[in-house]
Amino acid sequence: MERLFRAVDAGSVLETCQAALTHLSIRGELRWLPPDTDDPALQAGLTLAKDPQSLQTLIFSGDLTKLNDAAHAELSWLGRLAGTRLRQLSETGRLYEAISRLAMAERLQRALYAIAELAGSAHNMTEMMQSLHAIVGMLMYAENFYIFLYDPATDSVRFPYYVDTVDPKPPAPDENYPLQDMRHSLTWNLLQSGQPIMGSVEELARQLEGRFTLVGPVCEHWLGVPLLRGNQVVGGIAVQTYRTDTRYTRHDRDLLSYVAQHMQTALERREAHAELERRVADRTAALRATNRVLRQQVLQRQRGERLQSALFRIAELASAPESQQNFYAAVHRVVGGLLYARNFYIALLDESGENITFPYSIDEIETSRAPRRIGDGATEYVLKHGKPLLADRQTFEHLAATGECFEVGSTSVCWLGVPLVWDDKVMGVLAVQSYSPKHIYDTRDQELLTFVSYHIANALQRKQTSESLKQAYVNLERRVTERTRALALANRDLREQIAERERVERRLMYETLHDSLTGLPNRTLLLQRLGQALQTYHADPNKLFAVLFIDLDRFKVINDSVGHLIGDDLLFQAGSRIRACLKTRDLVARLGGDEFAVLLEGISDGSKASVVAERIIAELHVPFRLGVKEIFTSASIGIALPGPHYQQPEELLRDADAAMYRAKDEGRHRAAVFDDRLRREVLSLLEMEGDLRRALSRNEFVPFYQPIVCMEDGRTVGYEALLRWRHPDRGLLCPGDFLAVAEENGSAENIDWQIFEQVASQASMLAGVDGFVSLNVSGRHFRMPDLDERLLNLLRAHRVNPRSLRIEVTERTLLENPAQVKRILDNLRQHGVGIALDDFGTGYSSLSYLHQYPIETLKIDRSFITELAHPGSHSQPVVRAIQVLADSLQMQVIAEGIEDEAQQQALRQIGCRYGQGFLFARPQAAEVWLGKVSAVG
Repeated sequence: MERLFRAVDAGSVLETCQAALTHLSIRGELRWLPPDTDDPALQAGLTLAKDPQSLQTLIFSGDLTKLNDAAHAELSWLGRLAGTRLRQLSETGRLYEAISRLAMAERLQRALYAIAELAGSAHNMTEMMQSLHAIVGMLMYAENFYIFLYDPATDSVRFPYYVDTVDPKPPAPDENYPLQDMRHSLTWNLLQSGQPIMGSVEELARQLEGRFTLVGPVCEHWLGVPLLRGNQVVGGIAVQTYRTDTRYTRHDRDLLSYVAQHMQTALERREAHAELERRVADRTAALRATNRVLRQQVLQRQRGERLQSALFRIAELASAPESQQNFYAAVHRVVGGLLYARNFYIALLDESGENITFPYSIDEIETSRAPRRIGDGATEYVLKHGKPLLADRQTFEHLAATGECFEVGSTSVCWLGVPLVWDDKVMGVLAVQSYSPKHIYDTRDQELLTFVSYHIANALQRKQTSESLKQAYVNLERRVTERTRALALANRDLREQIAERERVERRLMYETLHDSLTGLPNRTLLLQRLGQALQTYHADPNKLFAVLFIDLDRFKVINDSVGHLIGDDLLFQAGSRIRACLKTRDLVARLGGDEFAVLLEGISDGSKASVVAERIIAELHVPFRLGVKEIFTSASIGIALPGPHYQQPEELLRDADAAMYRAKDEGRHRAAVFDDRLRREVLSLLEMEGDLRRALSRNEFVPFYQPIVCMEDGRTVGYEALLRWRHPDRGLLCPGDFLAVAEENGSAENIDWQIFEQVASQASMLAGVDGFVSLNVSGRHFRMPDLDERLLNLLRAHRVNPRSLRIEVTERTLLENPAQVKRILDNLRQHGVGIALDDFGTGYSSLSYLHQYPIETLKIDRSFITELAHPGSHSQPVVRAIQVLADSLQMQVIAEGIEDEAQQQALRQIGCRYGQGFLFARPQAAEVWLGKVSAVG
């Protein structure tokens, strides 16, 4: 019984029961009867017990007739004990299996939690990959583990994490490997199938049916699962073992596939988090720049307000009934509000003009300044020359060395003095100085103090006049008659000065809101009136108005040809003519240059604005008589009408400006109304500019290659690289759909260099031994003096033979900067790069190009090829002349745009050997041509 209850499995139970039969002297044999057995011979015997786990039955085989009742009882007793032990073993096995499943579920849950925490942690990508490796190692044997990611744009694979105990040359984590280079490898098969792969090398070879090539060391067992984004395979995870005692099971495969889903989610969250951080950083930098500009504008506005306040205060002091000393102190406070003026004094000439008095002086060192005769001090220097003096220690030493000026009194670190002028005479000096290096005056302080000094001089003059008037009242009784006349004269002068000041103030206010050349309102006044009209419209939509944006056509040509004076006169007369076409309540403003704007108020509908615009266009079309010259010009006008979506007056002016440019694009001398179509065009242009910048960062620009073939035998001798854009929404775009926008926003060069980089990486494979790849280089690249070195460095970086590359330039490129273009082309040619003249025959077709520049190939433009096969066409003599010219110069000729057999036959009769066009092949991606080359090979 003890041995029976220590039995660990069904076999041990059978052996113990057999030993018990021997001990009980019962003759017979025990055996296991499999379940579902129909053979009667096997079923013969006495059933003792049943195994709940295997469902087998324990059978006693022997001669039952020879057994007595005691033996039967002992057999029954032994069967009950065996059944009890078998049930115990079944329950124990079930419990162990449940515990194992719970342990595995717990490890899986901890692994998923750890993966979720990694997605939001602050670890870098390397630390995150190491943590993912450790997590997988918790679930299965993963000593050899790697992750790979697939980039469909470049058809390449990157291994950001790779750990292998045997592989001596693991792949670099930051390098992209072309997928075609690892064709039929396990990584390639996993990406192609998108399904888990598992097995030994022999099993994998049978599963993959000839599509399997072993890369790297031979492993005992391999397991890989894909990383999926929806239905797209974006990478994979693989583990492998070099140990003979370790193999992966279906459970490991399912477990790794399940974990891979969560790992892909974690990787995507990490990539999204990194992208969000980059966008936040870019937005923060932009906000900082904007904030910096706003702070500068605020500072300028504050300085302007302080200056305006100072001028108003000086004007008030001039007429305030205060004593002379209080006036000087108030002037000191005003100057101190604009710059550092702790040490300040006013010096005035006396009536004789030979002595200097100091009616006001505040100084840290010199408590008082006594009057003195004119000498060689800094104050006298300003009086003598009548201009400001900004002097530091070095300036004083220089002036003293030349004998022009010597310091009088305490030695200052920096001194600034400006003349006080009235009645066209220098009557005094306003000076500030600093004894500390912390306070140094600059030219801006000089300009500010000079500007303020004019107003202070005017106030001083008025104040002195006022003091003279007071003195006249003191002596009134003694000299009534004489002083009455003097008082009348003084009052008259005072009224004139007050009137002059009021006139100047009105003039300043007028100039603030009007253009100095034409006298018309300026942009500020226009925006004020436009804002009022917009508020009125929002309150009552029936009160319509319109904004006309007017631009004089060809004004720059007129200005450059006849001079700025006549150009200014033209602007003045144009403003007068526009004003004559409007009603009294309408407003015409000059915005700057040759741009005018008109605000039409109280119109009944938008057609009225178009009528006024046509009237203005007709009026400006009449010749202008400027001196002895008769000038012709015209106008393009954009019209914007109000709507509920306009909130700021600048928006209306902006849309009118956009409509004006559409009028120019349609031929000038016309008007255009801003409508929904134009708004969509503007928004589409903005969207295109944004897509272009995003496309650069996503590497969406790719080269397509069109073969250049030998028309005699049809073999491909080279390819021309052509720009294409794989737009995520609009599909494949040609350069005509976006290149103009790219050139306008300055991204065209970056696009070209992205194409150059890809062409360099693919040129060796496409060109082969004797072929070449042609690259179109626009004229804007030749403005860079180091273009040749950059191209040669690019070829060296990709190990491309320079003879495999051919540069195509147009005749216009050769005209822009001939010396620099020739130097660049010569250097490229000396290094083996071929030079081709593209679109030959459509430009100047100067023979000097062929003589001066290292050109070896002429490409005949497709415009000649299109008409070549037509009877009576003039294209055939031109093409024949080009071929004869190229043959005499030993140059190669390539005909572009061949689309039918007739054109090919005509070219072959002329003697042209090479051509390209849709007749032979359309432009395709490099993968297409490389696949065809591989298939032929």
